[in-house]
Amino acid sequence: MPDLKIINDEDLSRILTATQRIAVVGMSPKPSRPSNQVAAYLMAAGFEVIPVNPGQTIIMGLKCYPDLESIPGRVDIVDVFRRAAEVPAIVDSALRIRAKVLWLQLGVIHAEAALRAQAAGLIVIMDRCLKVEHQRLQDSGLL
Repeated sequence: MPDLKIINDEDLSRILTATQRIAVVGMSPKPSRPSNQVAAYLMAAGFEVIPVNPGQTIIMGLKCYPDLESIPGRVDIVDVFRRAAEVPAIVDSALRIRAKVLWLQLGVIHAEAALRAQAAGLIVIMDRCLKVEHQRLQDSGLL
């Protein structure tokens, strides 16, 4: 199986410029949790954030969906804040909804699932924080 494609700053800039809707899988209603902080940042940056958490109905005033397949309309990025063991099933869902990008947050690493997602046509970014990368690109003038 080939290696995971390296996504450089120009690729990231193109991805983020084209992105409108981001599904945050594993989004927490607790303001102290990283998923909540990243989602708040993304909303402030102008993205539409869609919470995905089967245990919640509303997070940050937004309708929360139990899974990716329940979200109406398209999703550009599936941003994952779940344990690595859950990534293969999330990849299956991301493929079913025809997402463009699978973004595995810092510490979320599942090489086999990431390679399978990439082979099926998803852009895969693994073990990187969407908020950190967006801020860095914005600060460097690439966004």
